[in-house]
Amino acid sequence: MSAFLRLLFRNRLAALGAVVLGAILLLVLAIPLLPLPDPDVIATADRFQPPFSEGHLLGTDHLGRDLLSRLLYGTRLSLAVGVVAALIAASIGSAIGIIAGYFGGRIDNIIMRGVDMLMAFPYILLALAIVAALGPGLLNALIAVAAVNIPFFARNIRGITAGLAQREFIDAARLAGLGHTRIILQELFPNVLPVIVIAMSTTVGWMILETAGLSFLGLGSQPPQADLGSMLGEARAALISAPHTSFVPGVMIFLIVMSVNLLGDGIRDALDPRLKSGALSRPLPMTQVRRRGDVPPATDDLLAIQHLETQFHVGKRIYRAVNRVSLAVKPGECLGVIGESGSGKSVTALSVMGLVSSPPGVITGGAVRLEGEDLLGAKYETLRAKRGEKVAYIFQDPLATLHPLYKVGHQLAEAIQVHHKPSDREARARALDLLKSVRMPNAESRLDNYPHEMSGGMRQRVGIAMALANDPEVIIADEPTTALDVTVQAQILALLDDLRRERGLAIVFITHDFGVVAQLCDSVAVMYAGRIVEQGPTDTVLNAPAHPYTKRLIACVPELGGGQRELAAIPGLPPVVDNLPEGCAFAPRCDKARDECRRGDIPLDGQAPRAVRCLFPEEPVT
Repeated sequence: MSAFLRLLFRNRLAALGAVVLGAILLLVLAIPLLPLPDPDVIATADRFQPPFSEGHLLGTDHLGRDLLSRLLYGTRLSLAVGVVAALIAASIGSAIGIIAGYFGGRIDNIIMRGVDMLMAFPYILLALAIVAALGPGLLNALIAVAAVNIPFFARNIRGITAGLAQREFIDAARLAGLGHTRIILQELFPNVLPVIVIAMSTTVGWMILETAGLSFLGLGSQPPQADLGSMLGEARAALISAPHTSFVPGVMIFLIVMSVNLLGDGIRDALDPRLKSGALSRPLPMTQVRRRGDVPPATDDLLAIQHLETQFHVGKRIYRAVNRVSLAVKPGECLGVIGESGSGKSVTALSVMGLVSSPPGVITGGAVRLEGEDLLGAKYETLRAKRGEKVAYIFQDPLATLHPLYKVGHQLAEAIQVHHKPSDREARARALDLLKSVRMPNAESRLDNYPHEMSGGMRQRVGIAMALANDPEVIIADEPTTALDVTVQAQILALLDDLRRERGLAIVFITHDFGVVAQLCDSVAVMYAGRIVEQGPTDTVLNAPAHPYTKRLIACVPELGGGQRELAAIPGLPPVVDNLPEGCAFAPRCDKARDECRRGDIPLDGQAPRAVRCLFPEEPVT
């Protein structure tokens, strides 16, 4: 609960909504303790008293009744009706949606066609029709408001349930012999419940507003009973002569609806597992930079990453994803970065052009220099101009990075037109040339394909073509061949190698695969727990690994024709980077670790270009 509240109150608008709604609830709950007159007592001699009159803080209405008293009693009634209506609509609508989504087929068709018929009517007209049939009254207004919102919950929950019903855990429950009722209650309902809570939190404000609307028309609460809508309805005749009688309930309705909606948005964000990293606010266009210490001097490398530190600040936790990492490439070189998942490879790559999501990402030290210019100190306009123009990315999953609603030709042309100003015809011709340069089969027809109409290898070629669109000097490839079969992977690697040699590109290639490193890369850097543990020429590192971690990684790679040998996994798990052990981070998993390895900082030592971060390396560093 405390974690949920922290996430909720990081959204300032949600916090404001919670404070306002909390204050209103406290006033409503304190009604028995407040010295309020009877809200229904008529005193015609005191009618239309202005605010701050003696004995009437907010004045009186057209019958001399105390507005403050009627406001608080009416607010309590309106809140109760809105919450009860939301509970009824959510319960019935969710039950209908779960049944339709779980059983599917004919049951789903019959139920959802009925829901569609209800949604075809404007909801306010449907509510008026229900009240007209049942007769005016607050209870009937509650029933009408709940009824018109049932289809909303039914359709929303049906969509979620239909997706869950096809999942493996539901199949496993069926195979285990569980009946439909137990599967729905034990397997489906707990997974759907957060969605129901979110839907309720975002709609209860509208239900309060709808109930007030019916009362305003005289179809809700009946005299002398007061709710906010009926107070507005009674005051409309005196809007000019006594505007405070309309202003008081109107402001209360505004405060309630706005605070409930703001709080509902915050609850939705706090319950969304995708946002629990702390990124509840809109990400900044570039990663925040809060550097401490001196900025390293410039070098003659094309791209130089110097003592880079990138952290994620989530609440009180600080995740040191990249910890003083230094890498460099020259024109025509290919540098491989390898390591287990979570070692900091991708965060290092994204930090180069300020693409780490911020919040919660923060660059806290070091420098990234392109042709000597410090990118971390550059303005956003400068950085944006270099993205795709000087430094381009090839991401792992092009289906996720390509826009699903636009044809690939349009996306390639847009990548060109962002930095240059060719005509649409020239941009399309350039897009065709790019597809041909990456050896796309039937390139002319592929321009008019959507991403989902292509195979994985074709989409990856589109991603490479997009990276090449503006003739960049550096390409950062973040595991671009991981999801491809070996034949397509070999073609993509050969293509990148040819492009590197033809155009003099510098490539930073992030991968898990030592085979890819051996085929493509001139040098390799091995990362573990956010730090470089070994780097050097590819042949030297692969044939004579110096760090125990590198040696264990290579030992996990099978060798064709090498006979039977045990592929021993590395014991244990990588450390969590918000609580790194003292000394060598690999020491808890290393069979050569000694007491000295667990004390102090282990430097990256060696003679360039070979270096290793180990006190007891496997081979002498040469």
